[in-house]
Amino acid sequence: MDFNIRFATAEDCPRLLELINELAIYERAPEEVTVTLDHFVEAGFGKNPVWKAYVAEVNSTIVGFALYYTRYSTWKGCRLYLEDFIVTEEFRGKGLGKVLFEKVIEEAKNGNYTGMVWQVLDWNEPAINFYNKYKAHLESGWLNAALSSEQIKAF
Repeated sequence: MDFNIRFATAEDCPRLLELINELAIYERAPEEVTVTLDHFVEAGFGKNPVWKAYVAEVNSTIVGFALYYTRYSTWKGCRLYLEDFIVTEEFRGKGLGKVLFEKVIEEAKNGNYTGMVWQVLDWNEPAINFYNKYKAHLESGWLNAALSSEQIKAF
């Protein structure tokens, strides 16, 4: 199968949001995607971009992406944080995920990051099996915490 891996552009954002929604459905949380297209584009390609992404294309159609940014750890320093990583269901198991993931690893290596981190749901066995192939350290004992914009405004 012929495919192309490249950096995302602002024009890719509508398709990336479609894939983000597909991922949210898979992760059983479709109602959690509340970002608007305008905000998404601004955050990636505006005056102060905070994220970058690689996209995987087949026949000029984006079928996967890996979105990342720099996270700072007071314990470890600058870490590359892989926020979202998806290959649409039809194209899974064909090597696209491996190539995308390894592009992000190369980005971490070339950017002199002190490591690369991400999250995976504890029930997502296909993803866990994929990450185990890289001998990734899967932590336990940490709980995610968040405040919504409504909670912050109410404060």
